[in-house]
Amino acid sequence: MSLLLEGILEALRLITSFDPDLLQIVFLSLRVSVIAIVIATLIGVPLGAFLGLKSEKKTRLFNKIIFTFMGMPPVVGGLIIYLLLSRQGPLGVLGLLYTPSAMIIAQVLLATPIITGLTLVGIRAKGTEIVETARSLGADSALATWTVVKESRLAILGAVITGFSRIIAEVGAVMIVGGNIAGRTRVMTTAIVLETRRGNFELAIGLGIILLILAFVINSFLYNIQTGGQDN
Repeated sequence: MSLLLEGILEALRLITSFDPDLLQIVFLSLRVSVIAIVIATLIGVPLGAFLGLKSEKKTRLFNKIIFTFMGMPPVVGGLIIYLLLSRQGPLGVLGLLYTPSAMIIAQVLLATPIITGLTLVGIRAKGTEIVETARSLGADSALATWTVVKESRLAILGAVITGFSRIIAEVGAVMIVGGNIAGRTRVMTTAIVLETRRGNFELAIGLGIILLILAFVINSFLYNIQTGGQDN
């Protein structure tokens, strides 16, 4: 209990003192996760909508693959990206390993199946009915598709929230491909692991509390958009 209290006090001290190392870690964490979720959304939503509007029989194999990747362990995703970006890998010439770019790629790999799968489910839940209604009113295929996406926006935003929640707290993949290098690739989660290993439990708890606060604020913002700003 004393460690938790000291952690809370340490978190308050770090926040109120605007500790430069802490701010660097926080900003890098946010930059990596926000860029990753934007890219994953741009990939996952159109793909999920496309699959959701297709017949289940035609997309069964793809659906199984997506749902499998939704539960992919982060360390496996990190290993895949590591092998691709390492010197011996096909993308090693790009020199992205142990950079924020590699961390973004790893997070995109983790978030995209989640957004795709949940968008697929949301679209399929009401897609057929909406498409038939839109077409009966004279809408062409593109307009009917856009109508389905628009009517399923709450489900899609829920998919984005879930994807972001997954990657903001991710540690395994980003540590493998980022290396947890101070001043370059150290983010909140990897810093917590490092400080715990060093025995700096107060700082680790403080960082954890700050991470939870950031996740709460961002997810609350997205949730308020999803619900139209209504609390009830």
